[in-house]
Formats: sequence, structure tokens, C-alpha cells
Amino acid sequence: MTRAFRSAAVIGAGTIGLSWTALFAAHGLTVRVSDPREDLAEAVTEALEQYAPHLAARGLDVTGIADRVHIAADVTEAVRDADVVQENGPERAEFKKDLFATLAREAPAHALLLSSSSAIPSTAFTGELADEDAARVLIGHPFNPPHLVPLVEVVPGERTGEDAVQAALDFYTSVGRTPVVERKEIPGFVGNRLQNALSREAAYLVQEGVVTPEDLDRVVINSLGLRWATVGPFLGAHLGGGPGGYRHLVEHIGRSMQRTGAGLGAPSQNTEQEEAQERLIEAVEKAYGSSTYSELTETRDRRQLAVLAALDSTEQEEN
Repeated sequence: MTRAFRSAAVIGAGTIGLSWTALFAAHGLTVRVSDPREDLAEAVTEALEQYAPHLAARGLDVTGIADRVHIAADVTEAVRDADVVQENGPERAEFKKDLFATLAREAPAHALLLSSSSAIPSTAFTGELADEDAARVLIGHPFNPPHLVPLVEVVPGERTGEDAVQAALDFYTSVGRTPVVERKEIPGFVGNRLQNALSREAAYLVQEGVVTPEDLDRVVINSLGLRWATVGPFLGAHLGGGPGGYRHLVEHIGRSMQRTGAGLGAPSQNTEQEEAQERLIEAVEKAYGSSTYSELTETRDRRQLAVLAALDSTEQEEN
């Protein structure tokens, strides 16, 4: 039987936690937020005001959204009546180990305990939990900002129960996300590993003087980004093989592509090459430093909303 999710606790109110807060509240959940930052109330208010129009554009009724969000005095208060807990703390295994011990002790026994961890699998910080507590802990890793980007990587740990995995799928689906279960723990999970591979080659190409940062971004926006917004790498490759599909692509283009892959570079990252790294940083700052963070994120979010709206329209036509 599908669980009912009425109350959520958001632990950690940085960029990801605030985005989750707005999303959960827009879907009718009562949300309690905990974070030691002194400006927590102001940060939550500002985030709700900023994100509410995005959520309304996605068809959600954001009337009274702020009334469903409450500031908790501490973690214990935040999780006391929670059906689901979304943790967004620092990327340190020891920190998460201590925090999840608290969450397991203070949250109701039925509460699902989820971590937004970007790279650390849950097995790395649940080793000292009792079996019944470890069984309800797993990763629910979003892409920034989670109130707009649909993907959530659902990654069970070695002792996570199958009922918790299904509950996580049900929960994220209920708040309009697209959850994908990854059955093997690996640092960085899938999305960040793919992103890191492309980012490494992008940094290398700029460092080698092949292309500027802004022109590399234009390459991706006007080719891979456009393609991958509608089909993933494997379907894209399957279509790239024409009527013969992926088999034709591999058999006829595979070797040349393998030679290209063998020549992929590694950007400068060690201390002996700090000057090269500094030149790369300066090149990116030259490309985008004239705009504020708020201006850049506003443009990003507006464009992402447009892409999502177009995809929605296409899906409705197909159905």
C-alpha cells in the first residue's frame, strides 16, 4: 500500500534545502526546516517568494505556500512528526553519520530518511545504525535546483529495505519528480559522474586554447544540450546509427570514436600547474563575471522552465 506523505522535515537550508522546501510546500506538505544559520527565517521567506512563480508556471497552486512552512528550533523539533526527512548537510561522512544517528533516534519509526548527498553513498554513514534504522535510509540526490530539475537519483545502501526504496519512488513521484533507482553504490552516483566526465574535457579544451569558455558553452547548448533534453546518450546514439541503430553506429563509427576517446585530456589540477588552473578560472570569470549570481540563475531558471514547458506540450500531443 502506498504511504501517505503529509509532513516533511528539511534538514539544512542551503540552496538545495530551500529549493526542496518550496517544492514540498507547493505540493501541499507541511514542511519544517532546520538549519543553524542565523538568517534562516529570512532565507526561507526569500526562497519561497523567488520560487513560487516557478512552481506556479509548472501548474502548481502556490496559494498559502508560506503558511505550510515552519521554522524549527532544532533538528529534533523538525523531525518530530515527519513522514519523510530530506537531509542537505555538508558532504562529510562523519557529519552525516552523527546527523543520521540523531534522525533515526528522533524521527518517527515510519519516517523515510533521505539524503541529498552528491557523492557519498549512504552505506558510508549508516554502519553504526541498527538494522531497522539503516533499512529506511537511502540517497535521494537531486540536481540543482530540485524544484525545477525533475531527476532524483534514488540509491539504496547495503541495508536499505525494498519497502523504503518503493516509498522513496512514491514520494518523489508525488512531488512531481522523476526518480531513477541506481542499484549499485558508487561515489558520485550516475549524474555527477557523467557531468564530471564532460566537465573535465571541457576544462582541458579551454586550458589547451582550443576554445573559450563561452564558446564551449555555445557548443553544448546548440548541440548536445539540445539533443540530450529530448533523448539521452544511448537513444541519441541509437538514432545516430540510422535504421541500423546502435549496432550500425558501433560497427561503423565505433573505432574512430574510440580513438577520439583515447585522446581525451585531463585538465591541470595538481599544485605544480596552479598557474594553468588560475588562467582557466580567470577565463570563466571574464566570460560570466559581469553578471551577478542572481542574474545568471534567473536566466537559467527561465530557460529551464521554457524547456520543461515545451517537453510537456510535446508529451501531451503524443498522448
